[in-house]
Amino acid sequence: MSPLRVVLVGFGPVGARFAEELLPAVEDGRVHLTIIGAETHDPYNRIMIAEYAAGETTREALTTALAADFTAAGAAVRTGHRVARIDREHDEVEIDGGERIHYDRLVIATGARSNVPSLDGLDRLGRDAAGLDESLTEGVCVVRSLEDAERVKRVVDAGGRVVVLGAGVLGIEFALLMAAAGAIPQLAHFGPMPMPRQLDRGAAHVLSRALDAAGVAVVPHMRAEGIIAKDVDGVRSFRALVSSDGKRVEGDLLVLSCGVQPRAELAADAGLRVGRGILVDDRLRSWSDPRIHAIGDVAHIADAEAYAHERDVPGGPSGLVGPGWRQADWLAASIIAELDGEQHPAFSEEVPGVVLVKASQVDLVSAGDVHADPFAPTPAGEQPREVALWADPQHGTYVKMTTTDGVLDGFVAVGMPRAAAELAVLYQRRGELPSDRSLLLRLDSAEAAVPTAQGRDATICMCNAVTAGQIEDAVAEHSCTTVEDVGRCTRAGTGCGGCRARISDMLTQLEVAPA
Repeated sequence: MSPLRVVLVGFGPVGARFAEELLPAVEDGRVHLTIIGAETHDPYNRIMIAEYAAGETTREALTTALAADFTAAGAAVRTGHRVARIDREHDEVEIDGGERIHYDRLVIATGARSNVPSLDGLDRLGRDAAGLDESLTEGVCVVRSLEDAERVKRVVDAGGRVVVLGAGVLGIEFALLMAAAGAIPQLAHFGPMPMPRQLDRGAAHVLSRALDAAGVAVVPHMRAEGIIAKDVDGVRSFRALVSSDGKRVEGDLLVLSCGVQPRAELAADAGLRVGRGILVDDRLRSWSDPRIHAIGDVAHIADAEAYAHERDVPGGPSGLVGPGWRQADWLAASIIAELDGEQHPAFSEEVPGVVLVKASQVDLVSAGDVHADPFAPTPAGEQPREVALWADPQHGTYVKMTTTDGVLDGFVAVGMPRAAAELAVLYQRRGELPSDRSLLLRLDSAEAAVPTAQGRDATICMCNAVTAGQIEDAVAEHSCTTVEDVGRCTRAGTGCGGCRARISDMLTQLEVAPA
């Protein structure tokens, strides 16, 4: 029997995860896997490239897999190549140079690209080295690739001024990293407060004060209109960001953190239906062609039967690596189950999304709906929302919890890391809050002992859905004593890095951490 020909387009974190999980079927000859990646590098942790630019991690530590290992297992790896088009009629992809590769299943894991706003004076200088994105005016970049990180690193090493446009989670994390690394960051954003999707007014106020204390100058109400560039050694280079009301923010580097959009043009050109990504069902199959799958930031999962005739399909990619990795794991397992003559259960995302700012200077975690007004009257006939709130802006602490019948609908915590960890566990498990909400506040008191996670089922690493029990087992069975050991055994801490402190605390509690 001929092997199933699987072609993977995209060799980033999610694509590499899918390939890793499919390798057993490659090694036993049941799958012929071809991997096509536009970048020439081995797969690397794109989520941590800002930390690399700030000097908090090394280039070697970013590498998540080696192309040579996939080749040794029997996969055909084509790095430095881009798919030019999908020929659905002949079940082939055509790569740059004209070579055509046949597939029985095509998996698209092309991720997302950063949005580049239209700014007067900002030049688009053609395709970058990978042929995927546009090169911009010298001194202006996004932070999505190693080459971007190297540009930032040069400015950081010189202690330069970095202007960050956009105050979402990534923009804030980046500005804080720049401050910690010795650069001079300024965070410009359009609205009155940072992270408007995840924070209410009170949390945003406390965060703004924390940013200022950390050395990040916040410039709100910045309706960016253009840039000023000057000739430096014959090269037109960024010098200032300007707004429509004449405001001017000078710097040596402008980093655009204005959201992302899926790289779905390849699918759209092939006639696949696209919404906020490639529309796929609960088996991660394209609505338009069941032989084609999409995973990660390019996948928009929605019910084809319910929304087939709707112009605007609700939902979209989460923008988080955790769901992408779970999709990769599921799809590989589904293909292997199919080869075994079995039916794999449909994909479902069971881990509710929790957003955290990973920075040493600020503790912030948010999830669900946090915008409920605690003093607003409840309309007749509606179930009342319960809101508990604690605010101490002078000392940088704020907690808000919204519940229905005692079950957490959403929360935000600033400057309260232990309460935040407990609330995240309760939110993910749909657990009830204690009737006395103030008990949660006491977790962060100076006298409180470090709390243990709520049982073995508590999720410690949200990116990889690793529980406390799995970490305990890794310590007992594989003699793990460091965070890196745990990462090698369980993958915990190898995503965004936000859980590494919690893993370290667990190792201390288990009395295995080196002194």
